[in-house]
Amino acid sequence: MPSEALDVQYFVRLALSAGAVALLPACGGGSVAPSGASLNGTYEYVGRTLSVNGRLVTAARPPNLSPLPRYATILPDRRASKTFEYIFNEYGAGIFDYPKSDSQIGTLTGAGGQGCTNVLYGYGKKIFWDVVSETAITEYKVLDKPIKTLSESVGLPTSCAMNTGGDLAVGILYGAYGGAVDIFKNASGSGTVITTPLDEEFFDGYDNKGNLFADGFNSSGLFALVELPKGSSTFRTITTSNTVEFPGSVQWDGKYLTVFDQAANAMYRYTVSGATATLQGTVSFTSTDCAQTWIVQGLLYCADAGNNDAEVFKYPAGGSPTAVLTGNLYFPFGVVAVRK
Repeated sequence: MPSEALDVQYFVRLALSAGAVALLPACGGGSVAPSGASLNGTYEYVGRTLSVNGRLVTAARPPNLSPLPRYATILPDRRASKTFEYIFNEYGAGIFDYPKSDSQIGTLTGAGGQGCTNVLYGYGKKIFWDVVSETAITEYKVLDKPIKTLSESVGLPTSCAMNTGGDLAVGILYGAYGGAVDIFKNASGSGTVITTPLDEEFFDGYDNKGNLFADGFNSSGLFALVELPKGSSTFRTITTSNTVEFPGSVQWDGKYLTVFDQAANAMYRYTVSGATATLQGTVSFTSTDCAQTWIVQGLLYCADAGNNDAEVFKYPAGGSPTAVLTGNLYFPFGVVAVRK
């Protein structure tokens, strides 16, 4: 644990027994976690950041402490599909091919936290990135072929985002540059670290004009949204017209800049002018805890860290899920969708 993580005002340790979480068997081809794998886990809150078995992640709550009832799965469209969803969790990433199926078809071993791809929203074009470890972020070609790995040495990476020009922005949660963003031009080489007003960076995303937004907590322990305007080298704080309690995914949805509030299970849709984000609408979801979300046209994917599954919602309708993706998912906290 980094020294910065120890300088906190409160520290709560939660121990969950093996019986507290049940794994669902994966369906179809691909390797899965062994059935005898131990589910004993150590969960810690360090400040307002959750550590699971020593890995800092950006979910608001541990799984299965006060879960909502499991939802019935609505039969998905089983026409041939070339779309794939990657649900990142403690065992790697579960691979799905919704809407062809709602069951896991394989596992991407060695995968880590959040994911991103080469579109602002929608299904990525054949590739995606994954924050695989405390020191690396890896690019994959669907289904599971690693292409290259970039080294991250300035702190603990947590999030990633790509602009339309192919640049890769990697958020830094903790470390000497905690709260910063490391930008890799053309998703290659060495990154350029840009500090932000954040103490902890949780999620980031570009808008359609090339502006980079990130959220997290500031030095006062409060939610904050920041922006790196296109062509600038300095982040500025963006004031939201409503209150956001716990940072969630930041993503352009084709019309608005969106910020997910993990505590409220709601997506806030903003227009941004200058240093102000004005709320234009709220989309509410029936979920335990969407750690990371990913928007495609007409749908939103949620990696539900509370229910140990992934849920598919209509977007921007929200409400209850239209499908639940199940498999060997243990504390899922990242999701990305890609087209083959």
